[in-house]
Amino acid sequence: MTDTKDSAAKLVEAFNNHDENALHAIHAAGIKFEAPGGIRLEGSDAVTGYAMTWLKGFPDAKITVRSEVVNGPWLVQEFTLQGTHTAPLKSPAGMIPPTGKRIDSRAVSVGRYENGQNVEARLYCDQAGAMTTRGLLTQRVANSEGQAVRRGTTGPVG
Repeated sequence: MTDTKDSAAKLVEAFNNHDENALHAIHAAGIKFEAPGGIRLEGSDAVTGYAMTWLKGFPDAKITVRSEVVNGPWLVQEFTLQGTHTAPLKSPAGMIPPTGKRIDSRAVSVGRYENGQNVEARLYCDQAGAMTTRGLLTQRVANSEGQAVRRGTTGPVG
C-alpha cells in the first residue's frame, strides 16, 4: 500500500510538471472534488480537466507546499500557487482573458488517498487575493475616517 504523503507528493509533482497523464493516473476513477465557486466534480477526467484549465491559463504555474498534516488516508496541505496569467482561463462565469499579471495565492487542500490515488479532495483558496493580483478586483481598505479607499491612496473611492 502506498503512503498517503508519498501519493500527495506525486500529485504535486505531476501538477508542477504540467503532466496531464500523471495527474489523471493519481486521480481515482471515482474521485469527488470540490472547489470555491460551487465547483463539484466527479471522476478522474473532470478533476484532471480542472487542473489542466489552471495550468493552461498559467503555463508557468507551480505549487509550493508550506505545511502538511497526515492522519491515516487523510492529508491537509497548506500551499501557494504561483504563476503568470498569460493565456485565457475558463471559469464558471466565462472566459477570463489573460492579464499578464503574476499570481501568488495561498490555499489549503484536504485530500483522502487510497491505494496510491486521490479519492476525495476539497480545495479552499484566497479567491479575492488571486483576483486582486490579476487586476480583476480592486483592493480596498479603510482610511483613518473609515472610508473605503484603494490601497496606496488616502482619498475615498469615487
